[in-house]
Amino acid sequence: MDNAAKQPGVSATGKPILMRLGIGLFAIGLLAVLAVFVMFAAGLENLPVWLSAIAGVVTPLGLLLGLIALVREARAGKHG
Repeated sequence: MDNAAKQPGVSATGKPILMRLGIGLFAIGLLAVLAVFVMFAAGLENLPVWLSAIAGVVTPLGLLLGLIALVREARAGKHG
């Protein structure tokens, strides 16, 4: 049995679920940031509030979840 199947919260590919969630949220946030920049460069002044909220909240949330998953993985590796 491989190591990924033994640990709870780890997907079949070996990446922790928390890391996958963090990467996904960060990518969605970056797309929202890109959309805000493109819309602003196109001359739109009244940008949707929900888009700005996603750009401002989801991006750092994804980064935070990814860092938490990274620290947890490093600590689990030290303790064996």
